Amino acid sequence: MPLAAIIFDFDGVIANSEPLHFGAFRDEVAARGIALTETAYYTRYLGFDDAGAFRAIATDHAQQWSDREIAAMVASKAQRIDALEAHMSVLFPGAAAAIRRAAATVPIGIASGALTAEIVRTLTREQMVQYFTVIVGADQTAASKPAPDPYLRAVERMSLAIHSSLQPSDCVAIEDSHWGLESARRAGLRTIGVAHTYDAESLTGADFVIQRIEDLDLDRISTLLTP
Repeated sequence: MPLAAIIFDFDGVIANSEPLHFGAFRDEVAARGIALTETAYYTRYLGFDDAGAFRAIATDHAQQWSDREIAAMVASKAQRIDALEAHMSVLFPGAAAAIRRAAATVPIGIASGALTAEIVRTLTREQMVQYFTVIVGADQTAASKPAPDPYLRAVERMSLAIHSSLQPSDCVAIEDSHWGLESARRAGLRTIGVAHTYDAESLTGADFVIQRIEDLDLDRISTLLTP
């Protein structure tokens, strides 16, 4: 089967925003007496959506934050991120060109643990939002990565948008973490790892790994679906 669609993760693949997310999480929980280290964030919490990360932090630190408290923390963190991104580009070098190349070949979308509004806001600032047929954020699925839900929803919405019955196996996911790769594999997509956040050797679940998003090669991607 020919390649039908490419579904990108957002943070860590298109946007170099993980350091900003770490800082926002760190500041948010510091106000509650918890010292979040960079190592803990990248090894333990990066794979969660915002609400899931706050719940995991609460569990690990014997805190009992209510759903209302967590919702308030998610909203406050979003404001912190908005302020940090307001006057800077967060795209990885070469990301814009890679997105344009991909979108000129097949429909492309996003399946992310970030909130939809945050993704759209960033892409709008970067004048890139028009290239994406679908954008699925954490607020659009009941379960986040590593569950398959984000990718299943993205493929479902892509099928409706392009008026064609897509199968996950016709699509390729591009991810930067083992949580994301597991999500895509469980949904039935082929996978490409990008070694932006973790080294290539740790992305063992990918069909193949590239060092940077600017290295994206559409001809090589197509070979993943060749019998």
